[in-house]
Amino acid sequence: MTTPAAATTNAPAATTPVAPKSGAAALDQLANNFQTFLSLLTTQLKNQDPLSPLDSNQFTQQLVQMSGVEAQLNGNALLQKVADNTTNGISTAVSLIGKNVRAASATGDLKGGKLQWTYNLPSDAADLKVEVLDSSGKVVHAEAPANHKAGDHDFSWNGKDMAGVSLPDGTYVIRVTAKDGGGKDLTPTTYVQGLVSGVEQSNGSTLITVNGSKVAWNTVVSITEPAAPPAAASNSSTPQTGT
Repeated sequence: MTTPAAATTNAPAATTPVAPKSGAAALDQLANNFQTFLSLLTTQLKNQDPLSPLDSNQFTQQLVQMSGVEAQLNGNALLQKVADNTTNGISTAVSLIGKNVRAASATGDLKGGKLQWTYNLPSDAADLKVEVLDSSGKVVHAEAPANHKAGDHDFSWNGKDMAGVSLPDGTYVIRVTAKDGGGKDLTPTTYVQGLVSGVEQSNGSTLITVNGSKVAWNTVVSITEPAAPPAAASNSSTPQTGT
């Protein structure tokens, strides 16, 4: 008795899906096609029959169509950027709320006569000056700190200008200039630090609020848990009973 041969099926071969072109690749291809189109058009115009010239309406329509495609691709790229910022930036930044962070920033928001930065000297300085500038770039406060040692230094400003007049709340900039013993310029780094109290989107960028100042979330250089509040003292004394 013979065993029947196993049935065979002619299943189609598996195909690998082709990933769609990215916005940048599509724009590059469109630019190449546009240059090719212009080259062909220029050649046609040079060699056209003077008695039967090319129809200008036709290639004008083609130019308009290519411009429309380019605008659509640019719009798609912008939407993708907004989506990336929303999904990545916001989700990451929200996790920072309530955390103590340090972010590289020279700007800060003065509120109620209080504004604080931290600056870092990469090495000991022989000459050091700290200035505060307003939104127009005008120096409104300047001082020469006595501590020139390398490392972190806190700088607090009470919001008063050099004449002792209180300035309005708003955004100000710190500028730290320093030189070493040989007169060579140092490059201090300035930071804002404190608890993160909010997150927002502005012009496609994700901002966090640190001590009232808004900074880009991707400028954060360190994150720490806030210090635990001291435990309340418990009264362990036992009331005495009368005898």
